[in-house]
Amino acid sequence: MNSNYALHEMLEVHEMAAFKTICMTKSKAMQILVTDPELMQILQEDVQLSQQQLQELGGVLTKMTQ
Repeated sequence: MNSNYALHEMLEVHEMAAFKTICMTKSKAMQILVTDPELMQILQEDVQLSQQQLQELGGVLTKMTQ
């Protein structure tokens, strides 16, 4: 573990990643139930943005553990 980061900082990033994963999963699941095209577009954009943010959080965690 990089000594520049405290354990609680790493845990907070993990918590953010876990929360973002739950949000993305919910958006994907809700797409099955949605019939409104505008709401479907919002959910699809949320999933794409969440995937990008999770990749960024993964990069942050990788840097923290090097």
